[in-house]
Amino acid sequence: MNLAGNSQSGMETLSSFLLTHGLLHGQQPMLTTLIIPLLSTLVLLLLYLCRNKQSGSEKKRSPCPLGLPIIDSLHQVGSLPHRSLAHLAKIYGPLMHLKLGRVPTLVVSSPKMAEHVMKAYDHAFCSRPILAATNYLTYGSTNVSFAPYGSYWRHVRKTCILVLLSSKRVQSFGFVRKEEVGHLVDSIFVSSKAKAPVNLTEAFLSLSNNVVCRVALGKSYWEEEPELRGIFESSKSLIGGFFVGDFFPSLEWVKYLTGFQRRLEKSFRHRDSFLEKVITEHLLPTHGKEEEEEKEEKDLVDVLLQLQKEGNPDFTLSTDNIKAVVMDIIAAGTDTTATTLVWGMSVLMKNQLAMKKAKDEVRSIAKSNNTNMIEERDLHQLHYLKAVVKEILRLHPPTPLLVPHESVEECDIEGYFIPSKTRVLVNAWAIGRHPDYWVDPEVFRPERFIGSDIDYKGQDFALIPFGAGRRGCPGISFAASVIELALANLLLCFDWALPNGMNHKDLDMTEDSGLTVHKKTPLLLVATLPSTSC
Repeated sequence: MNLAGNSQSGMETLSSFLLTHGLLHGQQPMLTTLIIPLLSTLVLLLLYLCRNKQSGSEKKRSPCPLGLPIIDSLHQVGSLPHRSLAHLAKIYGPLMHLKLGRVPTLVVSSPKMAEHVMKAYDHAFCSRPILAATNYLTYGSTNVSFAPYGSYWRHVRKTCILVLLSSKRVQSFGFVRKEEVGHLVDSIFVSSKAKAPVNLTEAFLSLSNNVVCRVALGKSYWEEEPELRGIFESSKSLIGGFFVGDFFPSLEWVKYLTGFQRRLEKSFRHRDSFLEKVITEHLLPTHGKEEEEEKEEKDLVDVLLQLQKEGNPDFTLSTDNIKAVVMDIIAAGTDTTATTLVWGMSVLMKNQLAMKKAKDEVRSIAKSNNTNMIEERDLHQLHYLKAVVKEILRLHPPTPLLVPHESVEECDIEGYFIPSKTRVLVNAWAIGRHPDYWVDPEVFRPERFIGSDIDYKGQDFALIPFGAGRRGCPGISFAASVIELALANLLLCFDWALPNGMNHKDLDMTEDSGLTVHKKTPLLLVATLPSTSC
């Protein structure tokens, strides 16, 4: 198509129309100078859209908003993508096609479509896209979360489940969770005596990191290695940020001009230095000698090093691969758990009736069991608290767009053609608020789960904060046990208020964008001892 010729012809036609109707006069050169380029641009844009429509595949695609030249729909994503994509889905439907730069993208925004993608066609959408930051920081996408689908991913995922994440192993780490929640309560008790606000954002990061490091690495590092906090912050910024090369592969070289590559290298050096130290400690002759029951006591690093030593022709495991898997477990286990706890205490502060019901329940159970702490054996009795956790995850899934999927083959969903190499975003945030599946979806109402079998473990597609299918998060039980135990004991042992006499309605609930969506401002609360204290 001759765009230049057609645009000139269209421009002349429009100019003639304006002259005929007295809207454009020869004696007004300034107006002519302004209008002609604008009309020319308009014609070019219309021809561009027509060309794309004519040159596209004849196969039916899912609905798609109009984009702009070159960037297509990138400008429509916004700073909080889960919200802007949910808004677009209300217009274009729950299976929406977007062109983000040069990347075809499918956005899934309803339980029905999520079930198609993560169950019926799970085999077609089981891989991950290669993204600049994640690929660099995870040693070539060789961790569990971002590894492409294949033999390597299956082996490392199976290993992590057997060592850390199976139901049996999660139960065996109960003493770690009990001790770390006890440390958290003790530290808050000290602050309560001083009537000082508690930074729960920092406290929850410490709790979740200590738990995951103790079971995966053999000991906690949060206090011993202060740079670990910086590693998390830089990784969050890089992995959750925008990089032009992820949407325009031919422009990947831009990272050297913008400083993005320099930031990647700096963050990588810090991560690698920490992980090298961890592995070196595990290779010391004295490591683990104090444990006679060696097989049961091996942590994840021990097991991965043993697999590397034994060798497997079907599963090559380098030291870099071990580092990638270990950091993935630490980051995923720390960030999602801490984020959920922060949102949990925040929404309870905003909903005082739910807070009172949850407190009354845990205190009643503690009293009937004649104990000053809720233990994991008590959690099955806390029906309202479990409903609270489900409602927190419905409204505030820690990773609202989940980790992106990528199709490995062509398929058809509801009559729409999905080509291979399509990036797929499952909007768990929009699904958890879908009005066809939830009554009053914007309202925090834990009672909706009382007497309901709906759960968040990947079988009910209206509630998928941890994903579903073969790429669903394998650490659901691990995370849930920490979240429930921590919330139960914080509600048992303390009453909570905002500092400086603030009203609970004034609590800032602004979100911070990223792969994991955090509360933008730290959660600062004042803890006081109830009349019957721990």
